[in-house]
Amino acid sequence: MRLITTFFLCGLCGIALAAEPQAPDLPPPPQLDAGSPDADLEPQVTITKHTEQTVEEYRMGGRLYMIKIIPRIGKPYYLVDDLGDGKFSRQESLDSGVRPPRWVIRQF
Repeated sequence: MRLITTFFLCGLCGIALAAEPQAPDLPPPPQLDAGSPDADLEPQVTITKHTEQTVEEYRMGGRLYMIKIIPRIGKPYYLVDDLGDGKFSRQESLDSGVRPPRWVIRQF
């Protein structure tokens, strides 16, 4: 009886895998115009390549809020305007450094 049930379930799995998935017919996403209010939500990135480093400037709504500097040798770092006052502070990565505590509850 178990053998028959196993063959039956394998047959059902084969039928399910053989069926072609049907993608739903979705309309294309709307295009953003330059004058629409949603166009300001996407950051604009300006990449400038120098001999010793590459500088990426991130702007949103025309305001510069972050600069990523990628040196030719070494790790990239960021200059971030946290308060919006035009003063940039250096951050080695965008990681906040917050690490929640983790405990082992059960081991198997």
